[in-house]
Amino acid sequence: MIWDWQYAFEILPRLLKVAHVTITATLGAFVVAMILGLVLAFARRSTNRLLSGVTYFVVEFIRSTPPFVQLFFLFFVMPQFGITMGALMTGILGLGIHYSTFLSEVYRAGIDSVDKGQWEAATALNFTSRQKWVHIILPQAIRPIIPVMGNYLITLFKETPMLLGITVVEMLSQAQIIGSQSFRYTEPITMVGIFFLILSYGASLLVKRIELRMDINRR
Repeated sequence: MIWDWQYAFEILPRLLKVAHVTITATLGAFVVAMILGLVLAFARRSTNRLLSGVTYFVVEFIRSTPPFVQLFFLFFVMPQFGITMGALMTGILGLGIHYSTFLSEVYRAGIDSVDKGQWEAATALNFTSRQKWVHIILPQAIRPIIPVMGNYLITLFKETPMLLGITVVEMLSQAQIIGSQSFRYTEPITMVGIFFLILSYGASLLVKRIELRMDINRR
């Protein structure tokens, strides 16, 4: 099918109109993933074997099952138990919970990388547990893992099209709607692909710049 520039410019506003849905879903899910991931990391490191064991099972179960299945469960099954949410909110929570399990392991790696002397110094200075974590451990643990977290943000962004399975009208589903109305899929699908490419590549360059800057600061 020959590319039609006039048609492409005609549908561009309709695609951009739902771009905020894709961006909102990405950022919202990532915030959920960062917060819940840190909670899971703390629970996994707990000295309580029951809590640590249950957390390990939950993390591995969620990581080992497809996020698409999890989204379907939250949107179509949970209402049978009286828990009903909007499609976008379900998508944000679903993707956020899924990626929180990956970020929890990233947090754990960052925490484990903190020098043992820092823990001992915080104890010697009689810091409270909160002061130790907020002022000593977490700042040193999170700084080196920011590039890795940035990579997960990019991956999460590229997986937002699966939200069309739970009726969220984001860019890909909008492209499918446009294509079904005009029987021309080349332009809308290609334009969505370019949109994802531009934002993903731009974000990857930003993550790379942050990583290089951190390497310079370590020297």
